[in-house]
Amino acid sequence: MSTVSRPAIILLNAFLALPVLAGYDYPPAPLCDQVDDFFGTPVPDPYRWLEDVDSPETLEWIAAQNALTESFLAAIPARDSLRARIRELFDYESFTIPFRRGGRYFFSVNSGLQEHYVFCTSDSPEGEPRVLIDPNLFPPEENLSLAGTSVSNDGRHVAWGLSRSGSDWSDWYVTDIETGELLGDTVRWTKAGWVAWNADDTGFYYSAPRPPAPGEEYTAVTEAERVFLHILGTSQEDDSLVYECPGRPELFPSAFLTDDENYLIIDVFDGSTLDHNFLYYNDMTLPPSERTTEELVGRLGATYSFVGNVGAVFYVRTNLGAPNGRLVAIELEHPDPECWREVVPERDEPLEGVSLLNGSGTLVLEYSKDACSRVELWSTDGAFERELELPCPGSAWGFGGRQDDTETFYQFTSFLYPEVIYRYDFSTGASEEVRRPEIDADLSAYESRQVFCESCDGTRVPMFLVYPRGIELDGGNRTLMTGYGGFGISMSPYFDPSIILWLERGGVFAMPCIRGGGEYGEAWHLAGVGACRENTYDDFASAAEFLIAQGFTSTPFLGIEGASNGGTLIGACLNRRPDLYGAAVPQMSVMDLLRFHLFTYGWSWVPEYGDPDDPDQFAFLYRLSPYHNIMEGVEYPAVLVTTADHDDRVVPGHSFKYTARLQASQAGDAPVLIAIYPESGHGGAVGLTEALDRSADIYAFLLAVLGDDREASGD
Repeated sequence: MSTVSRPAIILLNAFLALPVLAGYDYPPAPLCDQVDDFFGTPVPDPYRWLEDVDSPETLEWIAAQNALTESFLAAIPARDSLRARIRELFDYESFTIPFRRGGRYFFSVNSGLQEHYVFCTSDSPEGEPRVLIDPNLFPPEENLSLAGTSVSNDGRHVAWGLSRSGSDWSDWYVTDIETGELLGDTVRWTKAGWVAWNADDTGFYYSAPRPPAPGEEYTAVTEAERVFLHILGTSQEDDSLVYECPGRPELFPSAFLTDDENYLIIDVFDGSTLDHNFLYYNDMTLPPSERTTEELVGRLGATYSFVGNVGAVFYVRTNLGAPNGRLVAIELEHPDPECWREVVPERDEPLEGVSLLNGSGTLVLEYSKDACSRVELWSTDGAFERELELPCPGSAWGFGGRQDDTETFYQFTSFLYPEVIYRYDFSTGASEEVRRPEIDADLSAYESRQVFCESCDGTRVPMFLVYPRGIELDGGNRTLMTGYGGFGISMSPYFDPSIILWLERGGVFAMPCIRGGGEYGEAWHLAGVGACRENTYDDFASAAEFLIAQGFTSTPFLGIEGASNGGTLIGACLNRRPDLYGAAVPQMSVMDLLRFHLFTYGWSWVPEYGDPDDPDQFAFLYRLSPYHNIMEGVEYPAVLVTTADHDDRVVPGHSFKYTARLQASQAGDAPVLIAIYPESGHGGAVGLTEALDRSADIYAFLLAVLGDDREASGD
C-alpha cells in the first residue's frame, strides 16, 4: 500500500468537499463608456452604474448575485453544522462594563442568544439586572437596534439612540429610569452616537449634521456638524445652538461638561487633517450672558484628549512633540504650550488612554506593549504608584467613571481568555472578578503566542498566532489571516467565539499588526498612510510568507480576511500577489480609491488614503486602488466579497464594482462571489442570529475552498 502525504490527503478531501466551481455564469454586468480624466490620464470606470444602489438594473444584479452565492453556500456540507456549532459557542451570558450614576449601576447584558444586548440597572455591580431598554422588543419588521445610551448624572433619566437597518443615522429618546416611562422627547438625524447631559440633568448636548435630502440618506456627503442643547419637554426645533463652525464642513464638534460641572468642553475634530483636533471651553460658573467660548488648545497639528480637571487645571493627553503620547497639565490662566506642566512624559510604549479617578487623586494610564495592554497608576503630581497585574498578555480596557469614584471597572480578554469584568478598589489596590463568562469549549486544547516577522524593508512586524496544541508544521493547516492596518487603530488580542469554531476544525488563526495601525504609536501609523500605504501591504504579504516558511500553512490553505479598511487591505494584497493566497474575504470595503471621497464621510478619509484631486496623490492612489488594479487573464484564488445593500459609511458601490470587474477578469475556476446583506449598515447584521449565520457562512466558504478534511470524511 502506497503512502500518501497529509497535504495530499487534504487536497483530495478539499476537492471532494467543494461545490462545483468551474463554468459559473456570473450575472451580467454590462460595461458603460464612463471614462474620467485625471490630470490627463484617462481612467475607465465601466461599472459606474452599480453606484446607484436603488436602480432597477442594480437591484436585478444584486438579486442574481445573492442567488448565485446562496447556491454555492447551500452546497457546502459543513454549512449546517457550522451554523449550529457557532450558536452553541455564543450561547453564554455576557455583560458590558458597569458604571455608576446616582447610586445605581448600569450595564448591558445578553443572556446568550438574544438578538440584542439589553440595557439594565442594578443596585450593585453583581446584582440582579432590572431591564430599562430591551431592543429585542422593538417591532422586528422595522429592523431597529440600539445606537447608544447616556445616563443623566443623577441617575434619573437615560437617553438612548435608535438606528434603522444598521444605519449610522440615529434618533434619540428619553426614558424615566424610576418609572420606565418613555418621555415625549425626540431628537432626530444625529450621526455621532452619543449625547452628554447638562449640569442640572434637565437636558443634553448632542452633535448633528444637516439632515440629508429625502432619498439621499445612504449616499449624501455628511458635513456641517453643529452642537445643540436639548431641554427635556421641548421640541427639537427649539433646541439651542451651542457651537458651530461656519464655512468649515470638515470640522466635527462635540461638547460635554467636566465632572465638577464648571466647564463645558468643546472638542473639535478636523476631518481634513490626520487625527488633529483642538479644544475650547465655556466657564459655566458665569451668568449665561457673560459666557464666551475660550481656546484651551488651538491648531497645533496634534491630537488632544481631555482627561479631567482639578479646579482650573486641565489634564490633557496629547501627542504634540510626543508621537507616543504624554500627559500634560494646563492652567487656564496660562494655556500657552510653553507653560504646560508635563505630568507623565513620553516613552517607548504608546499611551492609549488616561482616566482621572479616586477623588481626582489617581491617574490610570493605559499603555500598549507590543500590542498588549499595560496599565499603571500615577498621582496627579507625576509620581508612579503601581502597575496593575493582568492575567496574561492580552487587552484591558474600561477604567471609566467620574473623578470622585473610588472604584473603577475594566474588562480583560485575550484570544483564549473570555472577557472577564473586574472591579478595582483604589483603597485596597486589589482587583476582584465581577462577571466571568462560561464558554462551551475546551480552551486548553489551544495555545496562542506572539511571533515577529520581517517585512521586505527589514521592519519587525508582530503577529499573534492561535492554533491547536500539537499542530504539525507540515504546510497543510488551513490558516485564516486577518488584518486592518489603518487609521492608527491597534490590533490587540481579543476573544471571539467564532475563532474557536475555526480552531475546532484544525485551523490556524493569525493576526499581524501591520503598519498603518497604532500598535507602536503615531510613527507606526504614519508609516502606512498615503504614499506609504505600500508598507502596509508589504507587511501583510511578509506575514503570509512567514507562515508558509515556518510550515504553518501553504498557499492552497491560506485564507485572508479583513473588514472596512481591512477589506481594502485584502483587495490590494490580492491584486499584488494573487499567487500567495488560497482564498480572500474582503468585507464592507473601500475599493475605489479615486471616488471614495464623494460619498458620506469619505472626504474625511483623504488624510489617511490621499487626495484623488491632487495630481501627485492621484498617481499613487491609482496605483494602489483595488478596483482599478484588477488584472485580466489572471487566475485569482476564491473570493467572497461581503457588503450591506445600504451601508451609509462605506457605500456598497465599492464592493459592487470591484466584484463585477473581478468576475469579468477571473481566468481560473475559483469562484468570485459576493454576499449583499439586505437592510444592513456598515456594522453588518442588525441582530445576533443573522450575524452568526453570516459568520458561519464565511467559515463554510473558507473551509470549502481551502479544504475541510473533517467534514469531507463525515466526522
